Amino acid sequence: MTYDPKDLSHPADEQPTVTPLRLAIYVVVLLAAAGGVYFATRGPGAEAPMAAGHNHAAMTGGSGGAKPVMLSEADQRRIGVTFATAELGQLTKEVRTVGQVTFDETRLQTISPKIDGWVEKLYVNATGQAVAAGDPLLTIYSPMLVSAQEELLLAKKLLSDVANADSNTRRNAEELLASARRRLAYWDIPASELVHAEQMGHVARTMTLRSSAGGYVLEKNVVAGQRIMAGDALYKVADLSAVWIEGEVFEQDIASVRLGQMVHADLDALPGEHRMGRISYIYPTLDPQTRTVRVRVALANPGLRLKPGMYATIRIDGTAAARVLTVPRSAVLSTGERSIVFVKEVGGHLTPREVVLGASNDERVQILRGLTAGESVVASATFLVDAESNLGTALGGMGNMPGMDMTTPPKPASAAPAGATPSAAKPAAPPPAKDPMADMPGMDHSAHTTPKKP
Repeated sequence: MTYDPKDLSHPADEQPTVTPLRLAIYVVVLLAAAGGVYFATRGPGAEAPMAAGHNHAAMTGGSGGAKPVMLSEADQRRIGVTFATAELGQLTKEVRTVGQVTFDETRLQTISPKIDGWVEKLYVNATGQAVAAGDPLLTIYSPMLVSAQEELLLAKKLLSDVANADSNTRRNAEELLASARRRLAYWDIPASELVHAEQMGHVARTMTLRSSAGGYVLEKNVVAGQRIMAGDALYKVADLSAVWIEGEVFEQDIASVRLGQMVHADLDALPGEHRMGRISYIYPTLDPQTRTVRVRVALANPGLRLKPGMYATIRIDGTAAARVLTVPRSAVLSTGERSIVFVKEVGGHLTPREVVLGASNDERVQILRGLTAGESVVASATFLVDAESNLGTALGGMGNMPGMDMTTPPKPASAAPAGATPSAAKPAAPPPAKDPMADMPGMDHSAHTTPKKP
């Protein structure tokens, strides 16, 4: 029997075949209908329960600050809590920094000739050699000196020749002789060299140049046989009977430093030797890299025991502030954004309180706002007290979160009485778990339930 598609008189038990295209059309229609029902039942306040169930502010304890802590005396002793009183008194600040010994620049001098010539002999021929003012440095041959000596001898001979002439002639001869002597003196030729040349009556080939300063040779830029020019820096000499110590003071300590303050200096190279000096200069600029200002301390150097280049620890007696409110440094807990102390209340609670800090030293810190004189604060184990306070804040905030039931669980049921059947002692089966998404608005799962079997 053949089947004709146009013949509709086929038996009832024979159904036409469902094509894939027709099945796809059915699925699209069903999805469109389900989406329309969802958006029709979803109101503007549908997300309110979800938002109300996730209140993150409750996790920070409401205000976000630490809570008071109640510790028994035994707990305080166990974690090492001690107390101190906020007091009014004098706050002396000591500024401590590291410095370096250097030369006293006012005692440095460069020795340069004022004439051209050639060095015949060196008397000071090594760096570090000690010289005194007037000591011979070198002998020099200079055509300029030879000419000046010849003029000196001619002026002296002329003066002796006109000894019997009139007063004007003698005065002119005397001025000529004085001019010749003055020229040699301006070239730093010692007077003893001039007297010797006049007494000998002939020109000296070389003359001696002497040191104009005393100290130690830091630089030597001349050797025997060298030609030198006027203005060449031949020697650099430093007087080390007094030295400087230069240190760097941080920006926050500048207000405590002033000219004339006493400074204590201790040097690693001289253990046990304590030196005292005064601040002689404060530099007018601040180093933008290190945020420091350089200060200069002048020190006497008997015995030349302080040598440039040594490191020193300097302590400056800062300005003392009178009648300020202070607490121990250990009582303040700084978080970077604020500073807090824990105040002991009348009932024994340790209450955190934000304070504003001022100047400080190694032991105490000034309180500008937040405390009054006479209040008792935690002086040790402050970090542990703060951790206890923050822990109470965190647990208090988590207790209010939906689904975070912090209450004590109920006690288990008592054991079955003796003689009871095993089924009587068997614990009751837990209730079926509730679908957490069943109560969400717009989520009707009834259409997706599995149909019961007939």
